[in-house]
Amino acid sequence: MTDRSAVDTIRGYFYQFDLSILSVLQLASPDDSIEIECTEDIDIRTASDVTATQCKYYAKTEYNHSVIKDAVKHMVSHFKESLAGTKPNVAYSIKGHYASGQEKLDGGVDVDFLKKHFLTYTREKVTYYHYLDLGLSDAELEEFLKRLTIDIRAKAFDQQFREVVGALQVALGGTSFSAEYFFYNNALAVIRDLSIKAAPTDRVVTKKQFLTKINTSSILFNEWFVERKGKKAHLAALRKEYFTELNVPPSERFFMVEVDSGSYDRGDLKDLFHELSRKWAKLSAREPSPFCPYIYVHGVPDSELLDLKRELSTEGFKLIDGHDFQGADFSHQSITQTATHGNGIRIKVLNTLPNVEQTVDAVTKTRRIYQFHLGSCYFQYDKPAVRHVKIQVERLSDVKSII
Repeated sequence: MTDRSAVDTIRGYFYQFDLSILSVLQLASPDDSIEIECTEDIDIRTASDVTATQCKYYAKTEYNHSVIKDAVKHMVSHFKESLAGTKPNVAYSIKGHYASGQEKLDGGVDVDFLKKHFLTYTREKVTYYHYLDLGLSDAELEEFLKRLTIDIRAKAFDQQFREVVGALQVALGGTSFSAEYFFYNNALAVIRDLSIKAAPTDRVVTKKQFLTKINTSSILFNEWFVERKGKKAHLAALRKEYFTELNVPPSERFFMVEVDSGSYDRGDLKDLFHELSRKWAKLSAREPSPFCPYIYVHGVPDSELLDLKRELSTEGFKLIDGHDFQGADFSHQSITQTATHGNGIRIKVLNTLPNVEQTVDAVTKTRRIYQFHLGSCYFQYDKPAVRHVKIQVERLSDVKSII
């Protein structure tokens, strides 16, 4: 598969995922459900009926009847089994997006058209008639057509995506950013997880269950979402949303980062300390309200954190950690002292999660917590007065790209 065809294939997957998300959001009742890749790509189940939907995305291909022939044949076979009582009665839907050729279906589909263009095929110079093989009469084929909807003018890739994000915003509220980076990101993960379940019963989700699953307050590092955006664009969008301020206000910012012990490099963490101080401290003599950020590092042994602080201090990078002398208990009064041009404090290090919580509670100024986590969140602080942003990253170096 060439790189270009691989991209087109991935876009096809996303198109189907997006249609699945849109389908569940458009369900009328919270107890209505969709089934992923059961009878067809998407089965939409309400209290009164089931619609089996097949999705085709060929943005660079002209529509020809042969493109959907196999899908129609499969649906007719299922219809035959439903007549025999071995399969449930369902409605059938084919949705497709094509570059051109849509006018070929403008005249509609009657029984003769169905038999000629969709149910007749040649294999090794032998002509087969699928409707005869199944023993279906014209009257039965007419009944099948009553259950079939074909839409070959389905929405374009970006148009459908915008509709999905808009529907998520309507359903769950918030900004367009939260609809995309929180809810759509999580929705992709839910649909993908459903699609790979072995048992059909495990590939079912109701509208109520779906909304509950995707309504989380953490930006997760979903590889499918990042694949769609591109990692560079993904990190840049997070930076724009949370860390681009023309005039940085003197808020108390708590940066919480997690390191992987298997790939930890002290130099990377030191660079992050310097970058946080450079971007999120104001210590000039003319600054009326000087400030510097707090940092907590998760996953680093106490001995390594001590060596890191010692090394930074030796290099002239002044920091405090709330312990005023050897053996002293942690003091939030000590850690919250104002950093100024005179005292040269460039960053405040919080050694433990209890230190973080105690300090955040003690501060009376505007507080913001930015928690970067590799796996699950490791700190919960959900008080309305404090903005707590939780972002899952792939590696420590991503944090520097975001902030």
